[in-house]
Amino acid sequence: MDTKITEKIELNFQDVAKRVLLEESSAINKTISLIDANFTNAVEIILQTSGKLVVTGIGKSAIIGQKIVATMNSTGQPAAFMHAADAIHGDLGMVQPQDIILCLSKSGNTPEVKALVPLLKRVGNKLIALVSNPDSYLGQQADVTLHAFTEREACPLNLAPTTSTTVSLALGDALAICLLEARSFTSNDFAKYHPGGSLGKKLYLKVKDIYPNHALPVVSQKANIQEVILEMTSKRLGATAVNDDAGFLIGIITDGDLRRMLNLHPDNFNELNADKIMTANPKNISPDAYAATA
Repeated sequence: MDTKITEKIELNFQDVAKRVLLEESSAINKTISLIDANFTNAVEIILQTSGKLVVTGIGKSAIIGQKIVATMNSTGQPAAFMHAADAIHGDLGMVQPQDIILCLSKSGNTPEVKALVPLLKRVGNKLIALVSNPDSYLGQQADVTLHAFTEREACPLNLAPTTSTTVSLALGDALAICLLEARSFTSNDFAKYHPGGSLGKKLYLKVKDIYPNHALPVVSQKANIQEVILEMTSKRLGATAVNDDAGFLIGIITDGDLRRMLNLHPDNFNELNADKIMTANPKNISPDAYAATA
């Protein structure tokens, strides 16, 4: 019986991680030097269309394409994903004449892409290629070709898509940010597409959306210590506003203020009124300000 002996290989995982990141960052740096008029053309083609951006690809390129679609949609560019294999089995119906196609492929020569491209060109859609091999079928057939430079994958076998997908993703981000800046896309616009979760609350929720839900602790400027403490305790916010006789805000008292006054006036603390304890002219904010700013 043959016995296979596997030798244990000692690896320094930190060194491996650094090597991968260096190889991928090197490819991105090389891609930076390849940015030219083609990139400008791609951005302008997308900006000028009245349709959407349809992103397509296969394999790992398809996964990167889906992320690019998500980024585009969240930054103001209508986009949809179409899997290259499904496209030739019915999904091509999502493509309208005014749509722009962004096709991702490392080799640019995969059978699915080679089958899809003629169909797109027959309809007349503008085709942008994001490809590692600009001399490939896809690179030569596209109206605009973006070179996602990849000399080799970070995988030691040079097989698993790693560097190629990283560069493609970075180029997709570059396209999205160019479109965002060209449209003067603001944080308010961003908030419209992110109403949920912590990000949405940060960008969308305003002060006036919050404070009506809480009882407002407030005392008059001549309120005594007992009244101040009872108001702060009943409203459970650890502070109270202080208003003048006309009802205008003139100060605020926090539980810290109470402790400090107790130290400063231990003998006559009970004789103090709110206007002797409060911090005058407290900071305030508009109801229309964002909660995160508050």
